[in-house]
Amino acid sequence: MRYEVSDWDDAYANGANIAGGERWPGLWVEPATAFRKRRTEAGRAELDISYGAAERNRLDLFLPDRDAQGLVVFIHGGFWLRLDKSFWSHLAAGPLAHGYAVAMPSYTLCPDIRISGIVTEIGAAIEKTASMVEGPIRLTGHSAGGHLATRMITATSPLPETVRNRIANTVSISGVHDLRPMMRTAMNGDLKIDAAEAMAESPALLMPMDGARVTCWVGGAERAEFRRQNALLANIWTGLGAATEAVEEPDRHHFDVIDGLADADHPLTRRLLTD
Repeated sequence: MRYEVSDWDDAYANGANIAGGERWPGLWVEPATAFRKRRTEAGRAELDISYGAAERNRLDLFLPDRDAQGLVVFIHGGFWLRLDKSFWSHLAAGPLAHGYAVAMPSYTLCPDIRISGIVTEIGAAIEKTASMVEGPIRLTGHSAGGHLATRMITATSPLPETVRNRIANTVSISGVHDLRPMMRTAMNGDLKIDAAEAMAESPALLMPMDGARVTCWVGGAERAEFRRQNALLANIWTGLGAATEAVEEPDRHHFDVIDGLADADHPLTRRLLTD
């Protein structure tokens, strides 16, 4: 079947193409706020930890009820333009139940920074939390966060070798792994991606680091471009020596595909925590 994109803005428009899509991101606020409150009252949350000099260089760290056996880092989406760490706190519940600490960083948003600068910030956030929590590191992120998570396990990752060597697994959820299509959208007025940056910052155009393991996870009801981007990275990196898997979760759209992380027994959580 021929596939051709005539409207790039619509191809990456999520809310407008999901029934009741206007409910998000507001639908995440209440569960995230309640989760932070519970973990803070239990003495198992460290909020607004600084990892850099910029205003948004802050992260939340949620600790399990026993000694942490490793670290999960969740990187939020919003097309590098919107949102912050506060919308997603409840998604830490699944990994926490398995004994993992969970870090959730915010980062400077475009147009106040280039995507290459966000990559550097996320590297600093992971390095900071890696110094606070021992054990294996597992990276995950949603949408733009999926891009940032997989960018961390490329050969040109900003992470130091000591941190790279601890990364056991990465799960990119609805990730944008090739930035070149973004140059065709109206969003690029703020993203300011050019050809050079797309080549330097697109995981699909880069070599994976040695020993990279990645699962690309997307909703089966998502836009065709997100499903294509999902399959793309797994396909390319398989040929470059990485251990890869591509999963389309049935009946999930771009906003509810992340819900599984809040459930300790959901296949998404189990995939993240499996080597």
